[in-house]
Order: sequence, then C-alpha cells, then structure tokens
Amino acid sequence: MPRLLKALALAVGLFLGAFQAQMAAADITAFGAASTTDGLTEIAKLYEAGGNGQVTLSFASSSTLAKQIENGAPADVFISANAEWMDYLEEKNLLEPGSRSDLLGNRIVFIVPASSPVQSLTVSPQLDLAAILGQDGLLSVGDPAHVPVGKYAKEALENLKLWPQVENRIAAAKDVRAGLVLVERAESPLGIVYASDAVISEKIRVVGAFPTDSHTNIDYPVAALKTANTAASLDFIKFLSTPEAGKIWAKYGFEVK
Repeated sequence: MPRLLKALALAVGLFLGAFQAQMAAADITAFGAASTTDGLTEIAKLYEAGGNGQVTLSFASSSTLAKQIENGAPADVFISANAEWMDYLEEKNLLEPGSRSDLLGNRIVFIVPASSPVQSLTVSPQLDLAAILGQDGLLSVGDPAHVPVGKYAKEALENLKLWPQVENRIAAAKDVRAGLVLVERAESPLGIVYASDAVISEKIRVVGAFPTDSHTNIDYPVAALKTANTAASLDFIKFLSTPEAGKIWAKYGFEVK
C-alpha cells in the first residue's frame, strides 16, 4: 500500500507540475500604442525565449486599440500612450482589477526631414512655425482629435500660444508612426512625434523638444484585460518592468517608471 500511495503521489505531482507549466506558458495577445512597436516587439521575443508562452502583438493608436477592445477584440494586455484611453476601458469595466500601473514615460519633439536646412528650434511662444512650414507645408502629427501624441502636441502648442499658427495646417495622421513617415518622406517639412519614435529613424532629425511643463505628463499605463489568461497576462506585465526589459525600453528612448 505505501508503494501504491507513493506512486499515486508521484503521478499527481507530475500532473500538477505539467499543468502549472502549461498555465505559465499560456499564449497571450498584447495591444500596444504604436510608439511602443519596436521596444515591445523586442521584449516579447525575450519573454518567449525564456520559455514562456507566445505573445501576439497588435499596434495602432491608443484610441483605435481601446475601441477595438471595447468591441470585443481578443486582447489580454493593453499598453496605452495616455491615461485617457485606459480610463475609458476602466470605466467600461474591462480591466482586471488591480492590474493597472504606469509603465513608461516619454517626451514630444519636433522633427524635420534629414535633408532639411532647419538645424534647431527654440520651442517657445516666439517660435515662427509658419515660416518653417512655408507657403504650402503642413505640420505632421497624430490626429489631435483622438491620437494621444496629437492631443499632447495640441495642448503644448496651445499653452505656448503657437496653436493659431498651425490649427488649419495639420496633416492629421492615424497614429504617431504614420506621422513620422510623412516627415521621413519629406511630404511634411515639420512634425511632432515622441522622442522614442525619433530614435528609430535615420531619415529625420530632432530639432527641438517641448518643455515638459507645456503639456500633461506623458505616461504609458499598462493593464490586463478581463480574459481567461489573467495569470499569464500578469506574468507578462511583470516582465515588462524587469531590468532586462528596462534596458530595451531605455534603448528606444522611453523613461522607465
């Protein structure tokens, strides 16, 4: 009998161990603001290489992703480029309670095509944006109506009394990366992106940074959504704040919280 009990205990132990390993390796889907594309992609590969489950990634503007989640898109984790769209999902009772935290910080900067004669800008109320844009040029930025980078940019420009110069001269992009592309192609002579987006491109140059007190703090909250993969989602969120992940975030220009 003791031998039978030992065998049974061993079998149960092996089953539980396999079950726990399977649970720990559960696959998840993470939705990330467009500006997190490069950093999150690299971190997800590192996470998978550690024997964890596969991470499927989807990137777009925070507003687009939040609306997709509201409409039932199968996301387990959401990283937003501002608090507003995370608040939106929290008000809809779609977040796993207690899973939300601020993950990253960022800055907004002016960029020009690499071939531009503009070398540097002093970002102040005296800045002549109309002269930089020229007769027909447009300021490329995420749509201020709903894209976080555009909202931050409009807020800063308004506080600096610069908005009247450009409010009718906006090339409103669907997300920050689309706005970056317009400047890379020299289709816009001037753009506003996150500092983290400027890091990834050799086709543009940063010519000025906005004063941090000209706009709301740029915080990137992360949270798990209410799905069957809560445990794996929380594991992944925890991994996003590890020193290994922090080095990657910093490499791409983010401030790690």
